[in-house]
Amino acid sequence: MADRLAIIASKGTLDMAYPPLILATTAAAMGMEAGIFFTFYGLNIVNKKKYHKLQVAPIANPAMPMPVPNIIGTLPGMTAMATKMMKGMMGKANLPTIPELISICAETDVKLWPCQMTMDVMSIAPEDLIDEADNTCGAGAFLDYAADASMSLFI
Repeated sequence: MADRLAIIASKGTLDMAYPPLILATTAAAMGMEAGIFFTFYGLNIVNKKKYHKLQVAPIANPAMPMPVPNIIGTLPGMTAMATKMMKGMMGKANLPTIPELISICAETDVKLWPCQMTMDVMSIAPEDLIDEADNTCGAGAFLDYAADASMSLFI
């Protein structure tokens, strides 16, 4: 079994983009091999039109630092406000932005694999992906990679 981390990223909101990228870059910094398989909405994290403007929705999100009643979360501008609040919290903690984490992934050889099947289902073309994304990957190829991993995570 390799000293390897295999992560599946299936959600594409700002709050769900940080965990796989932070875990993978931390693993790489610790000398581990790391790869992230982006599927379904997780593809937003490697979509060049979306990755720099991911948002976090306040509606039905009980983990928000300041709980927001659902009715208030539906008001216009609340998603923008929640996103700004989260970006402010991340900046205050000196955490890199999503584009900066993507760059760190590239610098540390973290593999970023977009799911080919999901791309087909969602009509996402290869040119829609960031340059740092490695070749597309199918479920079988990722499972081969994960089979030799010492840790596998689904986020």
